[in-house]
Amino acid sequence: MKSRDTLVRLKRFQAEEKRRRVTQIDAMIAEFSRMATDLDREIANEEQRTGVGDPGHFAYSTYARAARARRDNLHNSVTELRGQLDEAKARLEEATAELSKVQTMEVRDRNSEVARDRTETNGASLRIAGA
Repeated sequence: MKSRDTLVRLKRFQAEEKRRRVTQIDAMIAEFSRMATDLDREIANEEQRTGVGDPGHFAYSTYARAARARRDNLHNSVTELRGQLDEAKARLEEATAELSKVQTMEVRDRNSEVARDRTETNGASLRIAGA
């Protein structure tokens, strides 16, 4: 029975780790998206300040160009993270299913033990009553 308890704890730990990973990736996506939005705002302000909104123009702001590159990198990172998030969610579902299966087995074993104990108790009671 101890090995089953250990297995349940292990599966629970693994499921929690997967859940933390999903939460962490969600937080990273939200943070990167917020940063990209902030950069969009800064780019717009810089273009308005300089009066040049065409990145191909020779007088386009170096700061706006760098901010665009950072924003594009953030968007690429968000895209990659969404793929990782999908994968992490699939792993979480698998871990949760395994945990559920092991917990069901534990409950079944526990019920079997209770039934066995009742049978032994009833048998002992009958032997005592018959004596």
